[in-house]
Amino acid sequence: MSQEPSGIFDMLGPIMIGPSSSHTAGVVRIARVVHFLLGGTPEEAHISFYNSFAMTYRGHGSDKAALAGLMGFAVDDERIREAYAHAEAQGLGYTFDPVVSSAKNHPNTLVIRARRGETTLTVEGISRGGGLILITAVNELHTNFTGQLPTLLVEARDIRGAVAFIAAILANENANIATLTVSRRAKADTALHVYELDEAPREVSLRYIEALPWVKTIRLLPPV
Repeated sequence: MSQEPSGIFDMLGPIMIGPSSSHTAGVVRIARVVHFLLGGTPEEAHISFYNSFAMTYRGHGSDKAALAGLMGFAVDDERIREAYAHAEAQGLGYTFDPVVSSAKNHPNTLVIRARRGETTLTVEGISRGGGLILITAVNELHTNFTGQLPTLLVEARDIRGAVAFIAAILANENANIATLTVSRRAKADTALHVYELDEAPREVSLRYIEALPWVKTIRLLPPV
């Protein structure tokens, strides 16, 4: 279930570099998800703008917003205006791909495929207005998180009891689960757990989860 705006500032939108909360701030935040999941600025990124994004991404600054987010800039960072220059300085290679397609139902859909070192990542997100986002897929596995809370992503083998085991570890940390999404490629294949948490767990618990023999990778995403 998606989260609704919780206050007057959520409804009005964030303090940001404009011109548009949906086409600028939302894009920054989707790209920041990629930055944090990769552990830093990618070396290469392919950025696909769908539907209304495809028609307006340059005029509304969505191109600069995507590059800024990939470099970890916040929505109110003045450097967004000079994102192209900063991308060149940081060695961020990029391509933009505007696509008008009925395959993506939401008018403000963004897909970023990025590489940092040996790690590659694909993130799909939608900008819902007011700077709010929803991440709908990571590496082509369904997700449903907002980036507003600390979010733990666990890529693991699909085995019985895995969710309950990790949930017990989080409960022992007093890390309350706000939302939980699990998707898998096939039975007994790779599964992706996404836990939106009220507070982040300690590093020792993250390392314990990472060491479990059926866990492939974990990533803790801070609020974006």
